[in-house]
Amino acid sequence: MKDCILVVEDDLGIAGILMQYLHAAGLATQHFADGVGVADWVRQHHPAVVLLDLDLPTRHGLDVCREIRQFSDLPIIMTTAKVEEVDRLIGLEIGADDYVCKPYSVKELVARVKVQLRRLNRDAAHEEALKVDPQAFTLSYQGLHVELTAIEFKLFYLLYSHPNRIYSRGQIMDLVYQDYRDVSERTVDSHIRNVRSKLAKFRLEAELIRSIYGAGYKFEPA
Repeated sequence: MKDCILVVEDDLGIAGILMQYLHAAGLATQHFADGVGVADWVRQHHPAVVLLDLDLPTRHGLDVCREIRQFSDLPIIMTTAKVEEVDRLIGLEIGADDYVCKPYSVKELVARVKVQLRRLNRDAAHEEALKVDPQAFTLSYQGLHVELTAIEFKLFYLLYSHPNRIYSRGQIMDLVYQDYRDVSERTVDSHIRNVRSKLAKFRLEAELIRSIYGAGYKFEPA
């Protein structure tokens, strides 16, 4: 569930106030008053963040955290009334991403949740980004891969390394084809077509390499 926060807290008063603040921040919530069934619910519904109390009536929070970590790396923020350092270390070593001691500021806890959500969004954006491997001459996007020839990659990388900068055919010839004696503007156009054809495999909405009439070519990030 996108931006759904799972609150696992046996104190119904605390849980109610916390969920009110989360709702005010535009976040959906789900509540469990015990650890029983939490891992199964996480497996089925994929919340964005889990707020997990350490001291639960039937199933201890540490056990719940360990079970979730067997199949998911979603952010877990543990909350507890225990302040001993050993508990903090145990909580973090089993895979918790953050640790808050009671009594805590609800506003601060909501702020910590937002920090985890921002990290998730950054990670998602990174996963969606075009990946370029200069060693293997490959490009990857959302699990798809294309392989370029050495000269195709050199041409692509020149444009990719300087997004939105226009390179004329003459500049490309000087910078990319330094070892070629007989290279024409048609050669540049031919290699551009080949690169575009391979990029088409990614089915992007916009073309990454744009032709600028009378000027040359540029790489335009999607």
